[in-house]
Amino acid sequence: HQAYVDNLNRAVADYPDLQALSIEEMISDLDAVPEEIRTAVRNNGGGHYNHTMFWEIMTPDTTEPSDELADAIANDFGSLEEMQAAVAAAGLARFGSGWSWLVANEGTLSVLSTPNQDNPLMDGTGVPILGIDVWEHAYYLQYQNRRADYLAAWWDVVNWTAVSERFAAATT
Repeated sequence: HQAYVDNLNRAVADYPDLQALSIEEMISDLDAVPEEIRTAVRNNGGGHYNHTMFWEIMTPDTTEPSDELADAIANDFGSLEEMQAAVAAAGLARFGSGWSWLVANEGTLSVLSTPNQDNPLMDGTGVPILGIDVWEHAYYLQYQNRRADYLAAWWDVVNWTAVSERFAAATT
């Protein structure tokens, strides 16, 4: 993760206007990033943002979604289990490396997948409230090539308190 931060900092070193932006602001408007550093900002800014969220939404403690998030999940997917299945399916369908996301957009939740270190902020498809890393490095040591097993087990460490906070921030 530190390499993403270091490489992003190097890319924007000569651009004080970019240095003043939050990571969310920077990756949400990649067209405003000079073309000569756009790929570096996309890859490294995305990697930094994605991994920061990934670490923040995991915990060894058992947590539950807030009532508001649970209601939104039930409304948009039918149940928590159906939402989890949709997120897992998106992760399994991702060819190669990328991410599977639960996204809030204008009061509704949806699931999508992005390649590499891209995320939903980059194309305006919504605010990610949960992201699962489906790069092989995220699971290979424990699960080898069994991505489905990793995706099933990952729900045991979700910090629903943090995901609920992200949902509340995205919907207010």
